[in-house]
Formats: sequence, C-alpha cells, structure tokens
Amino acid sequence: MAAFTAFVLAAFVSYAGAWYMGIYEGNFALLLFTATVVTGLYWLAEHFYFLPQRLAQADALASQAQERRQERDKLGVAQTGDEDVAAARERLIMQPWWLDWTAGLFPVIAVVFVLRSFLFEPFKIPSGSMIPTLWVGDLILVNKFHYGVRLPVLNTKVTAGEPVRRGDVMVFRYPPKPSLDYIKRVVGVPGDEVSYLNKQLSINGQPVPKASLPDFFEEDSLSYIKQFQETFPVGAAATEMTPTKAVRLLNNAERPAFVSGTDDFVFKDQCQYSVEGVVCKVPPGHYFMMGDNRDNSLDSRYWGFVPEANIVGKAIMVWMNFSNLKRIGAID
Repeated sequence: MAAFTAFVLAAFVSYAGAWYMGIYEGNFALLLFTATVVTGLYWLAEHFYFLPQRLAQADALASQAQERRQERDKLGVAQTGDEDVAAARERLIMQPWWLDWTAGLFPVIAVVFVLRSFLFEPFKIPSGSMIPTLWVGDLILVNKFHYGVRLPVLNTKVTAGEPVRRGDVMVFRYPPKPSLDYIKRVVGVPGDEVSYLNKQLSINGQPVPKASLPDFFEEDSLSYIKQFQETFPVGAAATEMTPTKAVRLLNNAERPAFVSGTDDFVFKDQCQYSVEGVVCKVPPGHYFMMGDNRDNSLDSRYWGFVPEANIVGKAIMVWMNFSNLKRIGAID
C-alpha cells in the first residue's frame, strides 16, 4: 500500500504542478472532489481495517508480554523491559506515513470541500471592471446556495434557491471559456430588452435614472473618472421593475459608446449593434451582465449572455483587502 499511495500522491502533485506551470488548464473543483473521495476511502479503510489490525497486533504483543511476566514471576526472575513493550505497542498503533497523508487529511479536505462546494467560496478580484463597487485586490466571499445548491463538478442545480435579480453582483463561469470565473452585475433577466445607447442604460424601454456623483479617483491610472449613480430596478422578471436600489458606476468620457471587437456567440441575433451602442433581448434561461466600470469591462456586450447553468453564486461581501482595510464590508 505504501508504494501505491506514493503513486497516488505523486499523481496529485504532478497534476497540480503542471497546472501551476501552465502546461494545461486545471479544474480545482474536480481536483478537490477527487481528493475528498480518495482520502475518504483511505479514512474508511483505516477505521475499519488497518487500525483494527494494528490494535490486534498491539493487543497480541501486550498479551505475550503479560504471559512472559507471569512465567518470570513463577520463576522469581526480576521483571524488566516493560517500557520497551509499551514503546513497541505505541509504534504498532501509530499510523504509517501513507495513512497519515491520506486518511489523516480527510477531515480537513472534507470540510473544505463542503464549505467551498455548497456554502461559501472565496475569490480575489483581478481587474478593475467592477470599480467602484469592487477594487483590484478585494478578497470576496460568494454565497454558493443563494441561487440554489448545485452539485460540485457537474454544477447541476438540486434546490430552487432565490431567483436571480437585476442588480445582483454575481460570479459565473465565463461562457467563452467556462474554466474561468467572472464577476459582473446582472443588468438583464430573461425576457428583458436591455439597451445601452450613448452610455444610457434602459430596461424594457424605460431609461434607468442616472445622477452625477463626485468624480472617482482611479489609483491605477492616477486619473479622475466621471462617477454616476443609477437607480436600478431589481426585479427577477421582465415585468418586475420595482423595487429599486442605488448602484454606482463609472463612465470614461474619452471612450466611445460603440462596442467593438464582439465575439460570435449563441443568440447574437437577439442583439443589434450600432455606433451608439447595443440593444439586446435576453433569451429564456440567460442573463445580461455588465461591469460597473462601464467603459473598462469585457461583459455581455462583447461575448453574449450567461446561461443559468454557468451560475456560481452571489457575491456578498469583501472580507479582506490587504492594501486597504476600509474595503471590508457588504457588497451592494
């Protein structure tokens, strides 16, 4: 078993190492699931087979030592070696290295698997597409059960959960490359007609109210950008346009409204592009996503709609930003 376990551990290390070096695209959910299953099997084998065997051997050793003591007592020989027997018994009971690195790790791996797969998952914000809501370096927590519990790896939904609403900040699998996780704000739900023309957002023909705020200082570019507040309708269906909530966004006056460099995507025929921007009809079971940094966001305007099956969870809070502790708090 030691040789077999060494091979298994080497396979895990090789997979992780090749992924880290960029040799191929890894799948952390699959890796964690596999690690949970493998260490779980070792844990079961340890508790129901290997540990009872070691205990039986230790008991046999103790029984033999007891018999020898009784024989020496009959002969009047002084007793010695009790400490050696105790140490030998402890060595017999102790887990070998190959069980320590498998069965011994199972409880920790299982807890991480359950938390990450069904409850909460941490992410780090890598870009400025969601400024001013989320900044580069924000460490966020995503609620994995808000929209319904999904099976790990398969991502199959098994509970209903809450409906996706406009205004939600949502993590999802990037449709052109599902191995990547993206985060944007839900702008359109199934059935909505979303238009973004001359940097004015309208939903189902109703312009979203937009008020000016003080300019936002972007630290990366050391420049000020126009900041606005939209009064956003947060319904979960095309017919729901109330209630509303305030959402902050940025618009760069130097960037044109024209959407250039779009991909070919499913349901692209539901979008009409012009020099003023884009108008899209959101198909059933899909969502239209946009970044709050409107002129610096690769979003649904460019690569299309997010299908229901790609949803990961709802971003709920910034739990740490090592460069700015004031960033900690709930996500609007």
